[in-house]
Amino acid sequence: MTNENTLKSSGEKVFLTKGITRTYQMGEVQVHALRGIDLELYAGEFSVILGLSGSGKSTLLNILGGLDIPTTGQVFYKELELSHATEEQLTNYRRHHVGFVFQFYNLIPSLTALENISVVTEIADDPMKPEYALELVGLTDRMNHFPAQLSGGQQQRVAIARAIAKNPAVLLCDEPTGALDIETGVTVLETLNRVNQELGTTISVITHNASISDMAHRVIYLNDGQISSIKQNDIRKTPHELSW
Repeated sequence: MTNENTLKSSGEKVFLTKGITRTYQMGEVQVHALRGIDLELYAGEFSVILGLSGSGKSTLLNILGGLDIPTTGQVFYKELELSHATEEQLTNYRRHHVGFVFQFYNLIPSLTALENISVVTEIADDPMKPEYALELVGLTDRMNHFPAQLSGGQQQRVAIARAIAKNPAVLLCDEPTGALDIETGVTVLETLNRVNQELGTTISVITHNASISDMAHRVIYLNDGQISSIKQNDIRKTPHELSW
């Protein structure tokens, strides 16, 4: 088991949410996706947000990533209040500070793995070399392959490389192993773990798979739009040690 245990509570606070709610209007019905979330996430932390489908995980991740704003409450990324940011501020925030990894890879089929990453690095302020991003995810030998020539796990690792290539402070992952078999999922989680440890990237993974929580510094349990509990892992498991 790894000894990169818990992060001290005195660590730099990357995210702070105060009583955030999110309500959607669906026809005549109001859907309360979030019901008052108070949360702190720290620099260099690997956190897992765990909950069943419909618990509000994706809504929370979208708000942290600047893809959505809360109905009420406040969200801060360091000193920037995302909940009252302008569209221009949110665009700059997403472009320069956050990387996203989704369940489906969203690679451009007509571009090679290397070219898919280069598209992102061309608009970033301080990007890493696309070749180095592929090296970090263990796909140097696949850089000239097109998505159709890659397995699902390899495509997801390219998606991770694309997300980290702009050197984001934060990586937000929405069910990154949801479309993968167990063995491939472990490889993807190993990749995320390496990014966290070697680059110091703050990573938050949302999932309904409880086994993944054992590799996190902290686990945030979400139920019906509320945080039901938060657990700190004093000893973290490696992805290969998880019980699937």
